[in-house]
Amino acid sequence: MARIYGLTGSIGMGKSAVAAMFQRLGVPVFDADAQVHKMQGPGGKALPAIEARFPGTTSPQGLDRAKMAEIVLAHPHERKALEAIIHPMVQAERADFLRRHASRPLVILDIPLLFETHGERKVDGVIVVTAPAWKQRKRVLARPGMSEAKFRRIRDLQMPDAIKRRRADHIIDTGTTFHRTRMQVRALLACLLRKAGR
Repeated sequence: MARIYGLTGSIGMGKSAVAAMFQRLGVPVFDADAQVHKMQGPGGKALPAIEARFPGTTSPQGLDRAKMAEIVLAHPHERKALEAIIHPMVQAERADFLRRHASRPLVILDIPLLFETHGERKVDGVIVVTAPAWKQRKRVLARPGMSEAKFRRIRDLQMPDAIKRRRADHIIDTGTTFHRTRMQVRALLACLLRKAGR
């Protein structure tokens, strides 16, 4: 059975870049966000349940993310209702991914809200991707459609970075150069493969 590592990090920390680095090194990576986007995209299997709970938020093109974000940010309790629809579907996809890669030495589950959803209990170790707060803010505000207020609201829904780092088994700091981040990923992968006996 593959050893399972959870990869997480707050918005703008560089988690997706780190996940891509692991993938390029041959590690199977389950991207929870990509699964959610697929389920909420055109013809996505979550759309009927979302439309039933949140009328007017879906169309043949998929979920209207801006409309849903407004609802969830204005009424935080509605996030739980959306998660109750999405999480079981993502868990089923993750179980299928783990079955397909059971013979590999290790796999990575890229889950943005790993700690917030208590996912750390279901993995063999947690890798937290971090960066200085100023760099995080700069990265996020460079995204299309992002504002300072929206960034603060999203950040406030996430566990603080300092707490994530304290709870981590391994930390990747993306606040340096791309090359140094890649070196950290390579070194960590070598360590994890040794632990897996490979």
